[in-house]
Amino acid sequence: MKLPIYLDYHATTPVDPRVLEAMLPFFAESFGNPASRNHKFGWMAATAVENARKQVAKLINASAKEIVFTSGASESDNLAIKGVAHRYHDRGNHIITMATEHKAVLDSAKRLIPEGITVTLARLQPDGLVDLDDLKRAITDKTLLVSIMAANNEIGVIQPLAEIGLLCRERGVLFHTDAAQATGKIPIDVQAMQIDLLSIAGHKMYAPKGIGALCVIRRGAVELTPILDGGGHEGGLRSGTLNVPGIVGLGKACEFCRQDMPEESRRLAALRDRLKDGLLAGLDGIHINGSLEHRLPNNLNVSFPGLDVATLMSAMSDIALSSGSACTSGTPEPSYVLKALGVSEEVANTPLRFGLGRFTTEEEIDYCLRRVVETVKKLREMGSTAAA
Repeated sequence: MKLPIYLDYHATTPVDPRVLEAMLPFFAESFGNPASRNHKFGWMAATAVENARKQVAKLINASAKEIVFTSGASESDNLAIKGVAHRYHDRGNHIITMATEHKAVLDSAKRLIPEGITVTLARLQPDGLVDLDDLKRAITDKTLLVSIMAANNEIGVIQPLAEIGLLCRERGVLFHTDAAQATGKIPIDVQAMQIDLLSIAGHKMYAPKGIGALCVIRRGAVELTPILDGGGHEGGLRSGTLNVPGIVGLGKACEFCRQDMPEESRRLAALRDRLKDGLLAGLDGIHINGSLEHRLPNNLNVSFPGLDVATLMSAMSDIALSSGSACTSGTPEPSYVLKALGVSEEVANTPLRFGLGRFTTEEEIDYCLRRVVETVKKLREMGSTAAA
């Protein structure tokens, strides 16, 4: 076992060596531009891109023509939300989302408010699941889009995508899901779940950073106004020279996730539960955030009321953890996700997010468990001594 131990797989994942191997030829040997139609270098690149498109599509039961390559899930979220609002502005002006969404969704929706878009935040249950009855009531004849993430990036709660998709389809409303954390971790079927738009991030699933995709189901039926103009790449939805090595990496990562998901999910859930059970047995007064039943297999989010989490993490510099989303880690505010669940200020202020991944071992989990328990006990003793 090597230190430090990495348990922040929700923030990003290492590139799988098998993925890197598939990418390497497209940096120097097969370096062509897939838009170059007149020679072998371009043809080879274009073939690799289309093969990757099929690999991504197969993971989520889409068709290859429904996959649009982007720079990542944040761009995909922007394209989905702004693209729908601008394309269908004559049909309505209402978007529904949740307070626990990634900032790429929340801020994209907020950006549209000055343009006349109204944004409703669907009510959440204490376990982090959306209140389906409230969501149903929130839909009006002006609603264009419902955007509900597949799995939360902090507490790992998995939303009922099939139920949401059915509700949206019945009401004639488009359904977008940010699936950055869920893709490759849990089965997603855009057909069965009636998802119209789905965002993917490569670096959350052992592909490189800077590559992602937006799945636009029923191309021709769902239309988007692009947010990038230029050469009309990706069916006119995302102009810009394609990142061929990244696209190849994303495709290969999707292929491995599809093949390994059942066993990998089982293994990670067992390790996660080993950590959870050990923390509950070794420490009093801790609080597990979010539903345990509807949860990503690699996620555990625990609050330590009464402790300063920054001090706790500093005392465990041999373990890479986070107190929340990497995208908001520089913000000295309580977790907006936990606050949306209605937990106390003390719980919202003291979370640790444990993100397990493909290369996490049982030995690492046992080491982490010992370190957390002993460090929390030590800090509590120091606190009680100081108070006395």
